[in-house]
Amino acid sequence: MAEPLANGAREPDAVERVAVEGGEVAVYCFGAGDNVLLLVNGGPGLPCDYLRDSHSQLADEGRRVVAWDQLGTGRSDRPDDPALWTIERYAREMEQVRASLGAGKVDVLGQSWGGFLAIEHALAFPGGVARLVLSNTAADVPHLLAEQARLRAALGSETVTMMLRREAQGTTDHPEYQAAVAILNWRHVHRLDALPAALRRSMQGANHEIYGHMWGANEFQCDGNLKDWSRLEELHRISVPALIVAGEHDELTPACAQRMQRELPLGRLAIIRNASHSSCFEEPESYFGLLRAFLAEY
Repeated sequence: MAEPLANGAREPDAVERVAVEGGEVAVYCFGAGDNVLLLVNGGPGLPCDYLRDSHSQLADEGRRVVAWDQLGTGRSDRPDDPALWTIERYAREMEQVRASLGAGKVDVLGQSWGGFLAIEHALAFPGGVARLVLSNTAADVPHLLAEQARLRAALGSETVTMMLRREAQGTTDHPEYQAAVAILNWRHVHRLDALPAALRRSMQGANHEIYGHMWGANEFQCDGNLKDWSRLEELHRISVPALIVAGEHDELTPACAQRMQRELPLGRLAIIRNASHSSCFEEPESYFGLLRAFLAEY
């Protein structure tokens, strides 16, 4: 049995290298057996520490919990090839990780960008998913960007004008712009007085080339190759039970979550009060209560 770490985290029972398209990735396993929960972390470009450590406790409930550092992050290979940084290739990578587990269908939990990836994977490889948890995520980036513009508008017209000007000029490193982003982050990303150690590790270990190439300069500026991504009209093809979780103040807003719930045949929606994008850290009792109940139901 792995030894517990701070905040309920634990050392993995096994760390394996798995060959994927473009290199090898590090895969972390907790517990044993064929009842697998595959964790798909956010980013893009973040190592999996924050999701792996916070959810490893679920291995004590008779399942194997698996996470991996997506290619280009953490302890996985770091090829210098922007052609690899697409959601389609990452979906194939996810399938290669799933197949390596030898467990058949698995439960999947995707958080933030990991939810985009989980949706893309479920559509491309429908035979691999038993149940789906979509946490703090969306299925339609153009709609998400409209929602984020609404959140930015709450800062006031002068601040929004300043942000747009700085983005057009390429001067988003200016203190006034960074101050506005800090307010948005507090309101909608991390409503925490101090970041948990695992979340700090993921953020400090970010591969900014991947993040910038696929998303943009920050959470509220998207000009990467995900800016037009949408699978909303295809969600009806995902016929497995699906739990959608959003924070009340989430940057990927409850409106984004409601759109997914309407399109998923077996989708159900839970909004966590007093939480933003980091629901599992901000309101862990509510979040893990919902997750455990869903996983125990089927």
